[in-house]
Amino acid sequence: MPESKRSSAKPDVGAWVTVLAGGIGSRFWPVSTRERPKQLLPLASERPLIVDTVERARSLAPDARIRILAGEHLAAPFRTVLHDLADEAYWIEPKARGTAPVLAWAAWKLARLDPDAVMVSLHADHLIRPIEAFKETVRTAVEIAARDELLLSLGVEPSRVETGYGHIELGAELAPAGSAPGFEVAAFHEKPDAATARRYVDEGYLWNTGIFVWKATVLLGEIERHAPEVAEHLPLLERDDESFFDAVPVSVIDRAVMERSERVGVVKASFSWDDVGSWEALARTRSTDADGNVVLGSGRLVDATGNIVFSEGDGSVVVFGAEDLIVVRTNDTTMVLPRHRAADLKTLLARLGENGP
Repeated sequence: MPESKRSSAKPDVGAWVTVLAGGIGSRFWPVSTRERPKQLLPLASERPLIVDTVERARSLAPDARIRILAGEHLAAPFRTVLHDLADEAYWIEPKARGTAPVLAWAAWKLARLDPDAVMVSLHADHLIRPIEAFKETVRTAVEIAARDELLLSLGVEPSRVETGYGHIELGAELAPAGSAPGFEVAAFHEKPDAATARRYVDEGYLWNTGIFVWKATVLLGEIERHAPEVAEHLPLLERDDESFFDAVPVSVIDRAVMERSERVGVVKASFSWDDVGSWEALARTRSTDADGNVVLGSGRLVDATGNIVFSEGDGSVVVFGAEDLIVVRTNDTTMVLPRHRAADLKTLLARLGENGP
């Protein structure tokens, strides 16, 4: 089933869904910018990533229990593509401070709306198929999170050796709940080198999708115990959101809480997943021609193999006699780089600095 097709089943796994939708997706430069980040680009399907993500959220919960977490500058463009989502669905992040502060803030707000709230945290830039398998995995995670009061990650079986993802080492199996197996987490492992990533695959580790399920109150309790750098600023939310975001330091939820807590588990997913993290992802998420080329927009490739071409605006891109290139053309900039350097775009942008195009 295509992800864009809504599930016919009742969209309710008994949870609230938050969507992390900030960030600019710098690894998709020059198309992705602060004004038009990758969430607004059709990178996983013919629709913007944020539209696909909200449809995914709607397979889990009604609109009244969906919240988009993003800065003010993104709310307006999101509204242009999410026409039927009410204003109350947008929780405006006053300042970007990373995933730990924004999820702490969201949990704090949800706990006041619903003291028993189970929270599903999605990212706005993932590709997940099929949607029914995703829904059943989340349903299992919601049941375990409510029953065992654990902080849960969704983990997927690796389909390749991958150095760009975090990995999860499994511990003891949890008591059954739903159709997907759950486990204690023996350890989280950050992005490994190639030899270590191969060993992780051989030993049955899972990729950490960064999709989390937990009771809002349990997350807040674990923040109090393990992330004092965030917890000490939570009382400021009694005053206003801006005071909290002005004071709290930048941190990510994985390091601040998940890697420190003993109340963590993982539910093994039955869906396929991609984080659509760089131009290289298009070779996995979009169809290729007979020579392994991916073309989005106007482009012609002759005697060319394994290239990724993205073109927008007037004009076209022609590639002749080349292989394994990424060619991106916008109205302002044309960028060419070898595919194996796709993950290094942040390095390029740092070097271009203010003198860049």
